[in-house]
Amino acid sequence: MHVSALVWIVSILVVLGLFVFDFYSHVRTPHEPSLKESGFWSAVYIGLAALFGLGVWAVSGSTYGGEFFAGFVTEKALSVDNLFVFVIIMAKFAVPRIYQQKVLLIGIVMALVMRAGFIAVGAAAISAYSWVFYIFGAFLLYTAIKLVREASSEEGPVEDEKEREGRVAALFKKIVPTTEQYDGDRLVTRIDGKKVATPLLLALVVIGFTDVLFALDSIPAIYGLTQEPYLVFMANAFALMGLRQLYFLIGGLLDRLVYLSYGLSIVLGFIGVKLVLHALHENTLPFLNGGQHVAVPEISTGLSLAVILGVLVITTVASLIKSKRDSRRALADGDSGSDSGSGTSTREN
Repeated sequence: MHVSALVWIVSILVVLGLFVFDFYSHVRTPHEPSLKESGFWSAVYIGLAALFGLGVWAVSGSTYGGEFFAGFVTEKALSVDNLFVFVIIMAKFAVPRIYQQKVLLIGIVMALVMRAGFIAVGAAAISAYSWVFYIFGAFLLYTAIKLVREASSEEGPVEDEKEREGRVAALFKKIVPTTEQYDGDRLVTRIDGKKVATPLLLALVVIGFTDVLFALDSIPAIYGLTQEPYLVFMANAFALMGLRQLYFLIGGLLDRLVYLSYGLSIVLGFIGVKLVLHALHENTLPFLNGGQHVAVPEISTGLSLAVILGVLVITTVASLIKSKRDSRRALADGDSGSDSGSGTSTREN
């Protein structure tokens, strides 16, 4: 897939323009977005991603079009999982709801800039060394196992996230003078004539650090679906755009997606296997098959997209069914306890 410098420049300018538009039209004036507003703009950004994917399909063919859609769906799913961490961060620093939009948008822009760096490094590494796919594949398989273990534990990843955020915040406070008081939506304020960081800036720093860790999972994952840096960048950009609206749209539903981590672990494990198979197919390591390519089956883009969508749909539906059953059971137990209490009271009287 040949992408000219002009296409790169125009694409980057359009992405930046959408973020600027988002800031001035929604974030500049602090407010908590309604479900209607969040739902509308989430649909708009998903629609733009779909139009872009169809454009790639029409101009460059179904292979690249399918790779973009597979990458976008995977990155979007991983972004939803990241929202759990954002909720924890916002609660830890007690960020008022009306100011959370600003933190999220700036954090998302920071994430895209950092991911662009990872994408460039990944593209250079893949171009120079085909064995990098072994590393990417092994890392994704490790991440998949880690997700399953965290999801199976009683505390899950919540305590680990809180501990890590606490260390980042403590280090930041040692370097930069901070205050515990908010000053509207300002990141920096003055106290006794001295500039100090507000908790809003502290929350932003923690989100930025967390985004770096997220990129370590997402970039190898999408390179397992497409080796085109342009598609990798645009899939990440479209996945991150609308993430702020999605945060407010499904914030109340996050606790119900109890099987999401399991689904993501399956997706990452699947992509990890795909990367290892691709690495074997392109093998140049002298201690494997004498440095010759290994005849192994490769997983097509169509199959990848079908597996990713299928797993995410099944885990989402299963999560909602389980949450609904748990709610009914809790309600029934509550009613039972209330009836029992009433009976006891009557007997005592």
